Amino acid sequence: MSYETIITENINSVLLITLNRPERLNAWTYQMGAELRRAIEAANADEEVTAIVLTGAGRGFCAGADIEAVFKAQSDGDDIPKERVGDWVTLVRESKPMVAAINGAAVGVGLTQVLPMDYLVAAQGAKLSVRFVKMGLVPELASSRFLFARCGWGQASELMLSGKTLPAEAAFEIGLVDKVVAPDELVETACEIAAGMGDNPQSSLRAIKALISANAGCNDYAEVQKREMSALHEAYTSSEHKEAISAFMEKRAPDFKRARAEG
Repeated sequence: MSYETIITENINSVLLITLNRPERLNAWTYQMGAELRRAIEAANADEEVTAIVLTGAGRGFCAGADIEAVFKAQSDGDDIPKERVGDWVTLVRESKPMVAAINGAAVGVGLTQVLPMDYLVAAQGAKLSVRFVKMGLVPELASSRFLFARCGWGQASELMLSGKTLPAEAAFEIGLVDKVVAPDELVETACEIAAGMGDNPQSSLRAIKALISANAGCNDYAEVQKREMSALHEAYTSSEHKEAISAFMEKRAPDFKRARAEG
């Protein structure tokens, strides 16, 4: 599958997706959003892919929506060819494990698009901002919920209401990102983390992500446990669970890929 705004590469069963508009600091366009969706959907359907990493080419991760191609065109009332982008948050939450490797500026949608992902790794020197207020806009992609979940009320409010920019180290201190590493270690670290997740049974990974999505903001503990028990009973019947038992009894490494193919 060929793309114009992204590059894809399979690295030891981890699909590395690289945003590829370096001359524009990988600013987001509708075409990029549509190509990202196609690449992720293809990865989810590919048995050779167990997890996904998203990073950026050049010195930026994603500098937000392209001002000329998106904001100015919308303001001028231009007819924008909006390719199928769809529900990004649901796509990410229902996908195989996804890790962001934030190599540079992650601004606006450049940041909000990765907040629903499972783990965020940033390079030293990267800058992060949800500066929608500076453009007379409001946060999107459920980021007002994800920012609160990651940073807490006060930090999330300041980020959204001030539009301030944080260096990676400060973002780590408040929980906005999960790890900060040297730039030359970024992609390798992100791929290792993604592989550590993806090597596990895919049916369990999807079910766990669904439980996190449904239960993270739920205060009804009876409902939380009800969802867990329902997922657990389904997991008991999976071919991957049976393979895990067999591998344990036979003192060997489990082959979940084979179990999925046979199951």
